[in-house]
Amino acid sequence: MLTYKLIVLLPLLGAMLAIPAGKMWGPRAAEILTCTFMVIIAVLSWVVFFDVTGNQVDMVLTIATWMSSGDFQVDWALKIDSLTAVMLVVINTVSCLVHIYSIGYMSHDPHRPRFFAYLSLFTFAMLMLVTASNFLQMFFGWEGVGLASYLLIGFWYNKPSANAAAIKAFLVNRVGDFGFVLGILATFVVFGTVEFESIFTQVHSKEHEVFHFLSWDFHAMTIICLLLFVGAMGKSAQLFLHTWLPDAMEGPTPVSALIHAETMVTAGVFMVCRLSYMFEAAPTALMVVTVVGASTAFFAATIGLFQDDIKRVIAYSTCSQLGYMFFAAGVSAYPVAMFHLFTHAFFKALLFLGAGSVIHAMSNEQDMRNMGGMRPMIQLTFGLMLVGTIALTGLGIPFTQIGMAGFFSKDAIIESAFAAGTTQGTYAFWMGIAAALMTSFYSWRLLFLTFEGKPRASKEVMGHVHESPWVMTIPLIILALGAAFAGYLFYGSFTSTTLTTFWGDAFPIHGQTHEVLHNAHEIKNTHPWVIWAPFVVTIIGLAMAFHFYIRHFARTQKAAATTDSLMYKFLKNKWYFDELYDLLFVRSLKRLGRFLWKTGDGKIIDGFGPDGVTSVVLNVTRRAVAMQSGYLYHYAFAMLVGVAALITYLMFAGGAH
Repeated sequence: MLTYKLIVLLPLLGAMLAIPAGKMWGPRAAEILTCTFMVIIAVLSWVVFFDVTGNQVDMVLTIATWMSSGDFQVDWALKIDSLTAVMLVVINTVSCLVHIYSIGYMSHDPHRPRFFAYLSLFTFAMLMLVTASNFLQMFFGWEGVGLASYLLIGFWYNKPSANAAAIKAFLVNRVGDFGFVLGILATFVVFGTVEFESIFTQVHSKEHEVFHFLSWDFHAMTIICLLLFVGAMGKSAQLFLHTWLPDAMEGPTPVSALIHAETMVTAGVFMVCRLSYMFEAAPTALMVVTVVGASTAFFAATIGLFQDDIKRVIAYSTCSQLGYMFFAAGVSAYPVAMFHLFTHAFFKALLFLGAGSVIHAMSNEQDMRNMGGMRPMIQLTFGLMLVGTIALTGLGIPFTQIGMAGFFSKDAIIESAFAAGTTQGTYAFWMGIAAALMTSFYSWRLLFLTFEGKPRASKEVMGHVHESPWVMTIPLIILALGAAFAGYLFYGSFTSTTLTTFWGDAFPIHGQTHEVLHNAHEIKNTHPWVIWAPFVVTIIGLAMAFHFYIRHFARTQKAAATTDSLMYKFLKNKWYFDELYDLLFVRSLKRLGRFLWKTGDGKIIDGFGPDGVTSVVLNVTRRAVAMQSGYLYHYAFAMLVGVAALITYLMFAGGAH
């Protein structure tokens, strides 16, 4: 029991002590303190992972009563099962390596204690989210990672672009969180509780509940799940609520790895998988999850094709891969979605931190057009990013066990979408194939532009290119091992048709989930072309990238600089989503604000208030005050004049009668 508490509480302790330790003993003390805690909980997380999944542990560990009001009581408790164990490994392994990597990457920053405090705070909030046994605790962690991401993205607060990106991430996530809150409230209305176990046991009996609104009846579970999914869309940057993700690159590169690799952005995927019992009772909501996920996978991949910022390419890749995870969950292949979440953590963190190593070597240059020719100078970084690229593109040999992480997990998602046998599943399958083609192209394009060809940076910059220190390269090597072998080692455990031996009761295994995964395993015998399709498009993408950026790079570079293609501009400008949102929301809200300011506040409120009635009263008051001299004989004289006037009036008035 103590192990679980240490895993959750040590990051919070590190966040609380990092800044005081930095002030008392210097930045190195903050680094050592937080990194030591993270190494401890990373090791403990792997111990818990093998214990929980091997023994099918499923329990709720109550720490304290959080709130109590009448019959309503919410505990601060840790839900420990296989799903939690997987997330603990992912979060704490990536966070531990990011902490260690940051020692080298942030070595020249004077505010390192604050940075490490934010990293540990982020980790604690994410752990609260994934260990939650009820909706309120999950929401606490949900908002906690939102706060920590705001602090980390805007860490370099002297940069206006960093402040703008932090605010944008915060506001866009508030849109999704509004839906999440409504979903939680609707869940409480239907089930009378926010505890997951109580809700899951009631799902079958509440399956046909309806909300009556304006003479219409709406299926309650569908409404609840759609609202909850809106929250997932915001946190996991799905289509329409994705715009904050690439701008988050304004934060330090370790932040990009922590947020984008497998922590904050996977919170939405985890939430859908955790609530799979509810989503299984809402087929329409699952259809929406599938379509949105598949569309996001395709959409983000198209944008990644022509981005020039090395971190933004990887960011859009993250957005696309999250789409894969969602449409896997949408076709009820929850174990496969979690398997890709697990493997993706290694190769995406590897690519982000590898990009940070490149930026570090290039004197903070992030534009790939100004790179090239670096492979001989930083061979270790090149080799590690090559591993990450092969893993991301899913390159492997079909019908064998030869391949890296993405080959096992992404191909399993594509096969599951086809095996679902539904219209939305077929749509997801073809979107996944198209996204795989584009993923291969832009991933190899990144590698070729960064490391191959002639140097395009100045001689001064190239003269300073050097390999990163060991404190940065060791985390990369560990992540590369995960990217290379995690798929092979854990494929059977995560996706086997005998899923209860690994997952226990984390998912509603029997029914649609089992059918989809069983059919996916049968595809090899009945539809071998489904297995070959991802391999073929991956090779095509690689060949296209080699053709344009190795064999004919000069011609490609010239064409990119002179093209008038509308499609190129459309993709280069990210489908103009930022411009569209600026037109529809930002400008319109500014106009509304100006109207309320000038007309509502200025003309109406001030016109009738301070500048109207109040102004008249003040004017009369000022004139009355001017009559007061403060001299006693003036007042006595005024009284005598008044008395004389009164007596005169009474005398004449009496004489008249």
